[in-house]
Amino acid sequence: MRRSKLVVVIAAMLVLGVGIVVATLPGPHPAKPASHPVKTAACGVLANAPTYKHVIVIMEENHSYGSIIGSGSAPYVNSLAASCGLATNYHNVTHYSLPNYLAITSGMSLSALSPFYNDCLPSTCTTNAPSIFTQTFAKAYEESMPSNCDWSGSDVYAPKHNPYLYYQGKTGCSTRDVPLASLVTDFQTQATAPSFAFVTPNLCNDTHDCSVATGDEWLNTNLSALLATPVYQSGNTAVFLVWDEGEPGSAGANCASNTSDQGCHVALLVIAPSVNLGTQVGTLFNHYSLLRTVEQLLGLSYLGQAQSASSMVQGFNL
Repeated sequence: MRRSKLVVVIAAMLVLGVGIVVATLPGPHPAKPASHPVKTAACGVLANAPTYKHVIVIMEENHSYGSIIGSGSAPYVNSLAASCGLATNYHNVTHYSLPNYLAITSGMSLSALSPFYNDCLPSTCTTNAPSIFTQTFAKAYEESMPSNCDWSGSDVYAPKHNPYLYYQGKTGCSTRDVPLASLVTDFQTQATAPSFAFVTPNLCNDTHDCSVATGDEWLNTNLSALLATPVYQSGNTAVFLVWDEGEPGSAGANCASNTSDQGCHVALLVIAPSVNLGTQVGTLFNHYSLLRTVEQLLGLSYLGQAQSASSMVQGFNL
């Protein structure tokens, strides 16, 4: 049928109210967008900071600032950085992984962290240092952990990335150190959402063993789901996305104020309803600053090195 006759027939069918089913012809798939836009209004929703009742820290692994921020492999993370808050001069405390996890949750000094430089397992090394896990209603969410409060590890779950296990004074480990699957469920209601949540993706999704792109896709799915929960949408939850350490690095390095070593410079994103869109803060911050900020938001006393660390509350309008 010629094109002109086809147009006449279709027009006549429309006039007569006859339904038309349009088939999709095979062809090339549309190009994927260059970036993943933030799926919900995560930041810039409140002009004034509320009283924050919940704080979530998500820990990624082993990438310096420059391999994340501005990287085409992390479109979702960079869309969050552009639409929420970014600390541009943020530093890990030392190397390797475990001391940084403990610094964020206890404020232990570099010398106190020295027994943990080799990423020892909780079956062989623990600490009696106080931690945020005993200061408030806190939970650790560990992706791919075989069972609650698991010390054994697996191919993709590393106990050294689960700081809750290392504190001797912890209580309720069987209910407070849980697999990741319950995170979004807990944040459906204020009653079940902990005041402090520490979130650890597995060894692939935290970019330890897999690519930055893999971690970015994981965040696009899982962080987006968290930001869409009723608790976050109620406006009283702040989320910090951070990397444990940069690369390269040597065990025991003093990174907290080292601005010349790229292995000491990592990305930290601040995602909260009162963070102004596209905020960037260049103040020197580190993992102790993150602990101080979390404790300040939740009205807790400052542990260890958090007592003298710089707070991020004012800079990010928290």
